[in-house]
Amino acid sequence: MNALKNTPWHDIPSFAMIAPQLRQASDLIYQALVPSDSAEELAPLLEHFTARSGKMIRPGLVLLGGACLGAVTDEHVRVAAMVEMIHDATLLHDDVIDDGQVRRGAPTINRLWGNESAVLLGDFVLSRVFRMTAELEPAIGKVVAETAVRVCEGELRQVAQKQNWQLTEDEYISIIAEKSAAFFSGCCRLGGLLARAETPQVEALDRYGLYAGIAFQIVDDLLDISGNESQTGKTAQCDLNKSKLTLAVIHLLGAIGASERKKVHTLLDHPTESRGELDAMLAHHGSLDYAHERARRYVHKATEALASLPAGEARDALAETAHFMAHRAA
Repeated sequence: MNALKNTPWHDIPSFAMIAPQLRQASDLIYQALVPSDSAEELAPLLEHFTARSGKMIRPGLVLLGGACLGAVTDEHVRVAAMVEMIHDATLLHDDVIDDGQVRRGAPTINRLWGNESAVLLGDFVLSRVFRMTAELEPAIGKVVAETAVRVCEGELRQVAQKQNWQLTEDEYISIIAEKSAAFFSGCCRLGGLLARAETPQVEALDRYGLYAGIAFQIVDDLLDISGNESQTGKTAQCDLNKSKLTLAVIHLLGAIGASERKKVHTLLDHPTESRGELDAMLAHHGSLDYAHERARRYVHKATEALASLPAGEARDALAETAHFMAHRAA
């Protein structure tokens, strides 16, 4: 645990074995985004952006996937940095879409510099990833690109389903499987491919990432509803404010009668005015507990997927990471 002290990923004990590589990935991200001498005016913006790292879960999966099936190489570290940069770029765009004001405990780029700067910075970060991708072997670069495409497709599908109060649980799972879980499975796949693992082992890592990613997003949606902004480090209730259905709300709509359903529709149309009442209904009908239980089931499926992989510290760390995803408070 001491190896993780004072790092942004210190509260994920399973990352202790890859702490040095995570630091190397963070250094690569910083180096990739340092402004050139001819763009000194970008320095304040980029310094604010690079000063606060997230928990590095996605790069951690690349590294643990590699450690599970062989040695972690410099290519693992490079790809780990790239997937975190893709993630960071999507967060910049998300904060514009959701009017997020706080991210990782600090004011968002859009709050300080405006939406235009936030969108363009996201594009700038992605352009750096494109340049780094060109240096990868084609098979690895293809997986990176396909992963990014699936994430964007999932985001578009979610936006298209805004205010669709008839959205089913299966449809919701399908959307988050693309929006979030595809990113996790892609990271795990990259870890295995870079370790030159056999196809069945790579596929096992892929399944693990998919199920763990679904659990992660279910919990992330729950934190959006009931999380404390000081704990989560980001603006609360973005999904509700944008009329995006989450698993807990889908369960609630299925657990009540037609008259109550109309009332919930009204509450969802005015979420900032009705948070307390909606939270009470979600708790009363067991919707929050239901979503937590579904997340735990996906964690179980994730850990089952690891059974065919070599036993050892790295496999145990992957299992612990999946449990962290379903039980985290931020």
